[in-house]
Amino acid sequence: MRYWSLERGFRAGSPIASALVIIVGSLVIAASIIVGFFAFLILGSLLLVLAAAVSIRLWWLRRTLARAPASRVSTGAGADETRQTIEGEYQVVIEEQQRRPR
Repeated sequence: MRYWSLERGFRAGSPIASALVIIVGSLVIAASIIVGFFAFLILGSLLLVLAAAVSIRLWWLRRTLARAPASRVSTGAGADETRQTIEGEYQVVIEEQQRRPR
């Protein structure tokens, strides 16, 4: 029982089989590292393109929002000012309708 707990890996019958196991294992590890590297590159480039598209879109929206108030200024008396305040009074019409006799 103690013999099996100390032995690791699988037992190859010959040194040629052991060498083949080492070579194939090394090739598999190298291939997985290469595939992982290229997958990382592809994912990184997709993330970079997505980040660029989002940043360009945000820049475009900020640009259009910055220009929007200037184009909405009326050509009336206060057209030279960028901000205008409109003052007025209002009356609640619903209360007047309820006061009328039916």
